[in-house]
Amino acid sequence: MPDNEHSPHDDMDKKALVIDDLTVAYDSKPAIWDVDLELPEGVLMAIVGPNGAGKSTLIKAALKLIPRSAGTVRFYGLPYEKARSFVGYVPQRGSVDWDFPTTVIDVVMMGLYGRLGWFRRPGRRERELGMYALEQVELADFAGRQISQLSGGQQQRTFLARALVQDARVYFMDEPFAAVDAVTERAIVAILRELRARGKTVVVVHHDLQTVAEYFDWVTLLNVEIVASGPVATTFTPDNLRQTYGGRVSFLQDGAAALATGD
Repeated sequence: MPDNEHSPHDDMDKKALVIDDLTVAYDSKPAIWDVDLELPEGVLMAIVGPNGAGKSTLIKAALKLIPRSAGTVRFYGLPYEKARSFVGYVPQRGSVDWDFPTTVIDVVMMGLYGRLGWFRRPGRRERELGMYALEQVELADFAGRQISQLSGGQQQRTFLARALVQDARVYFMDEPFAAVDAVTERAIVAILRELRARGKTVVVVHHDLQTVAEYFDWVTLLNVEIVASGPVATTFTPDNLRQTYGGRVSFLQDGAAALATGD
């Protein structure tokens, strides 16, 4: 391996994710502005904020899916181009063409293309890995089914399996709980906890403030700019919620206060 390239395993003392001065603008209007964020390894972080706050923009810019106006993003000290193999992504379900004629197992094995390259066909080993990922999301029986035949929750679990099969170290998930059934929500929560137990770092765009404290141990409050970021116990507070959402979160203040006091 060249001297200037190394594995993330060599960088265990570094932050899993460091974002410096990240700005994205559309038609000269900032979607996110001067974002600074540091995330340690092995945490589950929710990004929360009002509609239009730039939550999805933040993770898409981190993954270079959209242009950055300014700023840098590092994964274990490496730029995304060198970190791509150990960074996983679960997009919003609504952004995917689910009518594309392919099977569930084929979608899942797409998560291995970074390892295989686009011109090498997946073989028996890759299929075994894909089936194991489908077992984790309780979809093994649907492996041969066309993705267009799945329910919304099953489609979401398929994309989660595609990310799992990659065995990444850092995961980004864009609204994985949006419009899913209770079975899928429980499956996703269980997988998030398993990933944390294995030392993975997971960043989730999340809308349900009522479940932040239950599902996550870290939270970033965003409204174009970062309002606060850190452990849920010290960051998910009434004052920070008010700064992020204005007066629209009065119904949550008692819950946040209870969290802060441990009641």
